[in-house]
Amino acid sequence: MANVNKVNGFKPFRYMNGAPYNGAFTKYVVPSGDGTALFVGDLVKADGTGDLATGLRTVIRATAAGAVIGAVVGFEPDPTALNTPQYRVASTRRIVYVADDPNLLFVAQEDGDTTPIAVASIGLNASLISTSGGSTVSGNSGMQIDSSSVSATETIELKLMSAVQSPDNELVTSGQAYTRWVVKINNHQLGSSTGTAGV
Repeated sequence: MANVNKVNGFKPFRYMNGAPYNGAFTKYVVPSGDGTALFVGDLVKADGTGDLATGLRTVIRATAAGAVIGAVVGFEPDPTALNTPQYRVASTRRIVYVADDPNLLFVAQEDGDTTPIAVASIGLNASLISTSGGSTVSGNSGMQIDSSSVSATETIELKLMSAVQSPDNELVTSGQAYTRWVVKINNHQLGSSTGTAGV
């Protein structure tokens, strides 16, 4: 049975030591000067500035082939707006909640292209696909794992840890589209290095 294409970005799963994810996050600010919308499940990166009003670090949406600081798990409501969107509208300042522990694992699906991730690729690294936006209805991310990017290169953003163990996540030896994978941020901005080579 083929896997269902249900894109919703990168969702916290558990910590490397086996502890469950408990909803922890760090507050950051997305500056109004950033013209890209942001959704729950998007990976983000620090942009090298700070927010004067709060003293918080600022982040923007991550892109392929770059370091990552974590995944968006929510947004602080705007007290001046009755109907605050479930996502961050482009070119608006917004306080964002980010799961940014370097030892946190995430679940995300691979894209549906012609080279799905094979079982033998577990332990290798992969990049993200950030070309798709998210849903302005659900607020969920459109980010996925780029199955064509699997390699041992140490600076690639994600490390493939395992397939999600679930009856509705079929895994075949040669791989298939939309398989959900457990990944770790390999090139983490709060980590001790720019990543490790895949094995």
